[in-house]
Amino acid sequence: MPTISMFYGILVSMYTLDTQKHHLPHIHVRYNEYKIVLAIPNGEILEGQLPNRQMKLLQAWIELHQDELMADWFLASSGQTPFKIDPLR
Repeated sequence: MPTISMFYGILVSMYTLDTQKHHLPHIHVRYNEYKIVLAIPNGEILEGQLPNRQMKLLQAWIELHQDELMADWFLASSGQTPFKIDPLR
């Protein structure tokens, strides 16, 4: 699972060929012991949880990088490695 971005202890990943379970474009996020799966480009929670502060940071990052996330999803869903996306600064 390639990590496509990291910021403030938040790791954002996207699996290649990961279309079976959630059936929607999505990202996997880890922060300490928390794991969450979010739909893209809207940030809807599909599974898991994250502390409120980190969730707000992540939602801001998703908002800024919607187009890049969707482009990465199309790459990953066809078996290609997604590109890195700039972290939140």
